[in-house]
Amino acid sequence: MGQKQILNELGFKKSFYIRRIMLQFSIGVEYGLHCLLYLVDHPEGKAISVKELSTFQGISETYLSKVFTKLKKSGIVRSTPGVKGGYELARDSKDISFWDVIEAIEGNSNLFQCAGILKSTVINTEEEVEKYSGDCPCIIKNVMLDAEEQMRIYLREKSLYWLNEKVKEEVSETRIEATKKWFTPN
Repeated sequence: MGQKQILNELGFKKSFYIRRIMLQFSIGVEYGLHCLLYLVDHPEGKAISVKELSTFQGISETYLSKVFTKLKKSGIVRSTPGVKGGYELARDSKDISFWDVIEAIEGNSNLFQCAGILKSTVINTEEEVEKYSGDCPCIIKNVMLDAEEQMRIYLREKSLYWLNEKVKEEVSETRIEATKKWFTPN
């Protein structure tokens, strides 16, 4: 899906010209979503270790371990200790949204952080200083926070189940079977 389609789905009108949205989640979100995908169809009670996931993806085991610690703390995965331990989904894949994963890894603060510069404008009158001393009525902040909410709504609609179904539509059966075999060799 291209940027224009995403912006249209988020409710931006063509008259609202956006050249580029600068937004970046950490690589942990990508790692988390990819690795959680492998847990969706994995047999219940059979955990996958961070080592297996990191080896399969070719990513840092240490970093992925930190990601899974956050996912566990948020109740997205549960861990099984021991030699054959690892992780499995703690909830049904239909009940785990992209936003749940993002929030678990990135935290729940707003992406846009208003510095309140409107409060310190040199031409403010005493009345304006008082007006801006509470919750800032800044139009920029309001637009940014509204856009963030639209993004959250969209990402809450996309679940791990949905992702798994899309992957099944677009990835060859050979690749899907090879992936399953990697994680369940016996």
